[in-house]
Amino acid sequence: MSTIIEQPRHFCTIGAQQTVVAIERAIPILHSGPGCSGKIWGGMSFCNGFQGSGYAGGGAIPCTNTGEKEVVFGGEDRLRQVIEGAIKVMDGDLFVVLTGCTADIVGDDTGMVVSEFQEQGVPIVYAETGGFKGTTYEGHELVVEAIINQFLQPAKEKIPGLVNVWSVVPYQDPFWSGNLESIKELLAGIGLEANILFGPGSGGVEAWRKVPAAQFNLVVSPWVGLKTAKLLEKKFGTPYLHHPVLPIGAAETSRFLRAVGKFAGVEDQVTEDYIRQQETRFYYYLERAADFILEFRYDLPGRFINISDSFYALGVSKFLANDLGLLPGRQFVTDDAPEEHRAGILAEFTDLAPKLSAEVTFTPDGGVIQQELRSIDHRQPPIIIGSSWDKDIADELKGYQLSIGLPVTDRLVLDRTYVGYRGGLRLAEDIYEAILGSYQ
Repeated sequence: MSTIIEQPRHFCTIGAQQTVVAIERAIPILHSGPGCSGKIWGGMSFCNGFQGSGYAGGGAIPCTNTGEKEVVFGGEDRLRQVIEGAIKVMDGDLFVVLTGCTADIVGDDTGMVVSEFQEQGVPIVYAETGGFKGTTYEGHELVVEAIINQFLQPAKEKIPGLVNVWSVVPYQDPFWSGNLESIKELLAGIGLEANILFGPGSGGVEAWRKVPAAQFNLVVSPWVGLKTAKLLEKKFGTPYLHHPVLPIGAAETSRFLRAVGKFAGVEDQVTEDYIRQQETRFYYYLERAADFILEFRYDLPGRFINISDSFYALGVSKFLANDLGLLPGRQFVTDDAPEEHRAGILAEFTDLAPKLSAEVTFTPDGGVIQQELRSIDHRQPPIIIGSSWDKDIADELKGYQLSIGLPVTDRLVLDRTYVGYRGGLRLAEDIYEAILGSYQ
């Protein structure tokens, strides 16, 4: 590495273990050095809304704990032993072997070892997730790709109205389970069945088996999930719709539903009836806040600053600009989005709302972000929507702060969601609670 990154907001590729943990009754098996798994769990789960261990996460994850012996002589025999033991003592529907840096550098043939168990009928796949290969986001896609290529079989027929949802990354997004449930509810509102692959009540392995039978794939993300959708299109002939903005609040959620309804062939009247019902409720509650917003307008933040991954930076900015009428300050995108996707992200920021755009900085480095914030003339206290890392800079700028992205150590997250109409109301509550709480 040529630089040191301060205050990182994501982990390395082996963070994919949390993607496996998010699949009901799936069990990750790590072929890595000691400590990798525990640090990933501590950072992505415990220190990110205190999300817990899950069915087979935390200290229950089997690991080869490779050391000097495995580096010198190879770790394939050790991996074989750990897989055999995990199958005997752990009750799972799917086992996913993940490699760490040591195994990938040494060149252990993980695929060969796993194939021995696959030939015996064991539901097991593997993904090479050495930390140097990328971030948590890439690791997530590597695991999904492994399950698709090594486990799924073509469907005999398509199921009309069934939609595979590829969106927020489990555990990396502290609100992932609530957000996926909200997307499911939104699609159900216009008569579609969302095939959610992660989280409580998703169906586990059986939901994954239905992936090839879906009518289409829905990518609700600026870039994560696009590789998956393209793979499924090539492998199973399933078309996909890409909606790059996480739908938060009325304006973006209604746009999202119209796009999905049109692509799915839903009657316009069905979609519009549902949108009308939801918008009526949304604006009723938002109008109730009008007296408060007008009364305190001189004490409210001048501009909002996002320090988030592209999921939230775009979704939150669109919501605050269109639904709450706030003005954007500098926006920081922290997920190290691949170069080929940055133009699309910038285009969305250029068109936040009619005649409203925002200046964007792509960087995962908290130190760089703080330097830029100090160089800006903040005429009014800003509201910083980021992570627990940002409390100090918010205090320094005499602004306000709300943690919504990794790490989140000042909030307990259960089923909270910021997606959809209800999610927008929750986000508005949380933002103004952070502001009003500062006066106490």
